[in-house]
Amino acid sequence: MSDLTELSLCDARHALDTKKISAVELTDAYLNRMEKHQNLNCYITVTADNARIQAQNADKNIASGDIRALTGIPLGIKDLFCTKDILTTAASHILDGFKPAYESTITQKIFDAGGVMLGKLNLDEFAMGSGNETSYYGTVINPWRKISNPSQNLVAGGSSGGSSASVAAHLCVAATGTDTGGSIRQPAAFTGIVGLKPTYGRCSRYGVVAFSSSLDQAGPMARTVMDTAVLLGVMSGHDPLDSTSADITVPDFTKNIKNGVKGLKIGIPKEYFSDKLPPEIIAYWNSAKAVYQSLGAEIIDISLPHTQYALPAYYIIAPAEASSNLARYDGVRYGLRSAGNNINEMYENTRADGFGAEVKRRIMIGTYVLSAGYYDAYYVRAQKIRTLISNDFIQAFEKVDVILTPATPSSAFEVGKKITDPTEVYLNDVYTVPVNLAGLPALSLPVGLDNDGLPLGLQLIGRSFDEETLLRAAYSLEQEINFTKTAL
Repeated sequence: MSDLTELSLCDARHALDTKKISAVELTDAYLNRMEKHQNLNCYITVTADNARIQAQNADKNIASGDIRALTGIPLGIKDLFCTKDILTTAASHILDGFKPAYESTITQKIFDAGGVMLGKLNLDEFAMGSGNETSYYGTVINPWRKISNPSQNLVAGGSSGGSSASVAAHLCVAATGTDTGGSIRQPAAFTGIVGLKPTYGRCSRYGVVAFSSSLDQAGPMARTVMDTAVLLGVMSGHDPLDSTSADITVPDFTKNIKNGVKGLKIGIPKEYFSDKLPPEIIAYWNSAKAVYQSLGAEIIDISLPHTQYALPAYYIIAPAEASSNLARYDGVRYGLRSAGNNINEMYENTRADGFGAEVKRRIMIGTYVLSAGYYDAYYVRAQKIRTLISNDFIQAFEKVDVILTPATPSSAFEVGKKITDPTEVYLNDVYTVPVNLAGLPALSLPVGLDNDGLPLGLQLIGRSFDEETLLRAAYSLEQEINFTKTAL
């Protein structure tokens, strides 16, 4: 085979199982490509030696017939997942030198399934951002380029920008991401890959550095819907170490994925349409509706009336929870410690030096909305809006099986264009945030290119714990659209 990094997860699985290639060959191909494309800044830590050892063990297991879902598959791990004795930074200066003494449940599941970890992927600091521009380790560069200005660097989306760019640039077969307000789906749309945010509680949060505990959810990012389904199957399952983990059976997400959409009802929410949407996104949205109708699905107009309040509610709830979660970083137990004349000064100096501007901003917002006199006015009201948004979806899913919307309000934007205006950055999450507030599963799927040659994605939203139907709908659309463009 000429270029092993061109193989999808499923194709690589077949090539390994039939011994056309070895896991060591496949891993080395990716490590070499990672070296060649360091300019994209996808990886914070490369674990080449460990990856080769894991690949060697995978080859032994394949030879003995012990083949699991990910045996020998080289993956990237977002640097928000704790990995035992391997640097875990959350892309923040305040976690300098932190090597956990334990493994996150998700990475342990991946290793138990035979996966090979190539390294830890870059992200927005503590997953706070929409362009991967807040990382202490620098901005991740989108491997796609504008036709009109190919020298201009573009963001890869956030917070899982390292994950999305590495999958798009073929610097790993697939990757893990986390999604708090769209941090899997938005970067997936910006880089022309598939990203799935599972139902809240489907995947364990144990060992995942917390941003907003009631919103965070780990999920897979891959090149195809089928690859995403395979990785989701490995990542899912009840975890007694996570009190929010759902004790619910994990189905085979690939079993019914090819069953088509005939008879499914696809909802189109009127609130997701805007005159400010680029015409290309509207055109692809309409085209997808037509595809579903041609496949036997029924298109139904629906209303999600409280959608307009999702973004302000999110930017009260998420910072509030972040202010609490990030209080643990004080320079005492691990990570950065800045000197001070007393313990209070040491706390202040450590947090001032260790956190970046966006993290500080969200901590301050969160502390404010939780403070006496403002808690009821802001936080409680935001939680009430969250309930209304969730109820909107419950009522909608009484009529439809899946909801189809845009994934983002634009294609990838230029590095540095929006970072100085936080509100402009936050608006990138306008189509993704409602899903997190409702705890639902949703998937971003590449559907075409804009007039400047950049990928655009559509979002599919499913019922709670019905990722099977969601994946089935996505697979059918993917097969019809046949998006085959690549970044490099």
